Amino acid sequence: MKTAAMKPDYQRPLDLKRGRVDMNHGAGGRASAQLVAELFARAFDNEFLAQGDDGALLPLPPPGQRLVVSTDTHVISPLFFPGGDIGSLAVHGTVNDVAMMGARPVALTAGFVLEEGFALADLARIVESMAAAARAAGVPVVAGDTKVVERGKGDGVFVTTTGIGFVPAGRAVGGAQARAGDAVLVSGTFGDHGVAVLSRRESLAFETEITSDSAALNGLVEALFAALPAAAVHVLRDPTRGGLATTLNEIAQQSAAGIVLDEAALPVREQVAGACELLGLDPLYVANEGKMVAIVDAAHADAALAALRAHPLGREAARIGEVIADPHRFVQMRTRFGGRRMVDWLTGEQLPRIC
Repeated sequence: MKTAAMKPDYQRPLDLKRGRVDMNHGAGGRASAQLVAELFARAFDNEFLAQGDDGALLPLPPPGQRLVVSTDTHVISPLFFPGGDIGSLAVHGTVNDVAMMGARPVALTAGFVLEEGFALADLARIVESMAAAARAAGVPVVAGDTKVVERGKGDGVFVTTTGIGFVPAGRAVGGAQARAGDAVLVSGTFGDHGVAVLSRRESLAFETEITSDSAALNGLVEALFAALPAAAVHVLRDPTRGGLATTLNEIAQQSAAGIVLDEAALPVREQVAGACELLGLDPLYVANEGKMVAIVDAAHADAALAALRAHPLGREAARIGEVIADPHRFVQMRTRFGGRRMVDWLTGEQLPRIC
């Protein structure tokens, strides 16, 4: 049983080096207020969060724009991995989901479920990383919530983020918009994130470290729309869980069309391909967190590819296939040997707790 001298002193500043989360941090009293003020509010500081109310008052968009809302819960293991952590991942994942609707993300909210005993130093690292990612994306965290669960019931920290954005007039992007003849583009190499997380989880060492591609793609989306007529961009999607193959199957189903990929055009890093071969994985099904699929009018494919490659996050963009008329809605691969094979949905779970 703790004596009075052993109990935390919530009237002193948080000990971010040696302190740990305890149940009082989620009880709604002085300790909760201190955690919010000294960690979350300080890191995420912006005019909307500073309102200090139960919600944030945000300005309305110009007339003619439509609202987009998306939410994600992040449960990745490990919490820190090469190229990122759960904090930056939470921002990137939700910003990207909003951007994939053709929207401009304007605000995020964040909910944290913390496990009793979690190190405050690790929490501070996550929150600071999250704040830096939000600033870099230009999308502030305007509201949030924190809950604490008993030791053994939370696995450290879970983060839920909700994003809000507005679609400019003239944009109509969605999974049901792919049309026969459209070009299928990808903004860069795929499989990097999943292999990076797995390598840290399993303590695998490769000759060259594989890092996650986790990044906010809203700037890349805007570069694409700046280069093309809005009507030429039909589908945008970030291939996260289930990878590229599952994402393309989703689009084929939504659009009632088929997709044919060119195996020789698929961009996969040599070390990622080697790691997948070693681990018995197919890069087509491995998660990504900083890449997007863009399906565009074929007449504008070259301009789209040039716009992507001109952006730092799209330098390795490639045209990887086309949409075809197919009542079966199949995704197929044109192999290097001239044949075709099916690219089916992911079955089971290749890599659990990946985002």
